[in-house]
Amino acid sequence: MASRSRRLPLTALRTFEAAARLESFKNAAEEIGVSATTVSNQIRQLERDWGCQLFVRRTRQVVLTDAGRSLSLVVKQAFDAIQHEIERHAATSGRRVALAVGPIFGSRWLMPRLGALRDAHPEIELVVHHGPRITGASTMATPIAVDWGHGNWSGLDAEKLMEIRYAPVLSPRLAREHGGVRRPRDLARLPVIHQHDRSEWEAWLALAGVGGLRFASETIIVDSNVVTQAALDAQGVALGIFPFIQDEVDAGRLLKPFDIELAPTRAYYVLTRPASRTSREVAVVRRWLLDEARRASSGTG
Repeated sequence: MASRSRRLPLTALRTFEAAARLESFKNAAEEIGVSATTVSNQIRQLERDWGCQLFVRRTRQVVLTDAGRSLSLVVKQAFDAIQHEIERHAATSGRRVALAVGPIFGSRWLMPRLGALRDAHPEIELVVHHGPRITGASTMATPIAVDWGHGNWSGLDAEKLMEIRYAPVLSPRLAREHGGVRRPRDLARLPVIHQHDRSEWEAWLALAGVGGLRFASETIIVDSNVVTQAALDAQGVALGIFPFIQDEVDAGRLLKPFDIELAPTRAYYVLTRPASRTSREVAVVRRWLLDEARRASSGTG
């Protein structure tokens, strides 16, 4: 009598694939949207069930064992094959196109333009997903996406969509409460909001000639839309992302006290899978995104 086959722990395997690729439980947790403890517990359960060690745990890093490295190759190939097969069949569904975008790009650039896309291509049904950061083909769940990076995504076609700029912004109320902001050094009197970490603010301060300036108080917020809302609510000075918040400045809801703008080395890119090239609908959405970004940057859209 054949032994009963075990049910594959697909959720844990997806977690393992991310941790193996990133060599970090913390980064895997951020990518998947769970806690680092959840990642650690799922992988420990795999190790207990299979009776082998998959990672060597170190203080700030995890390293694959030989067994872990062998399994990661198989798991990656399996997930890539599943994704390819889904896309192959989804491409036959016709008009529907799934597009993954980040929060601030989706809310402040894409959403105001959805009507233009519908008018230009009424035959296409766009399904917009919240897209986590993409590191390569294995982490892209849709045939097309917009993400932020240097242009080098493994296994994906990438074309630059648009560049951004950073500059400090604050609400008029916050400026009044602190006696105005006339020079970059005046920022030391105000509460400051960081997104993710302090790196962008440090780069802007150096560009403004006040590197090493200490702020009155600091808050770190991960979501870019929440950062913008906090600035609108007079919770602190934030590095505004232009052109996404230009409308807020034009309307006077936010002040941009300095013309000094930081141009990051990364930019927004349109990402597509090579297997999606055969889809007319994906090609239409990709071309519309690129054309719309060019019109916006030239001031005609």
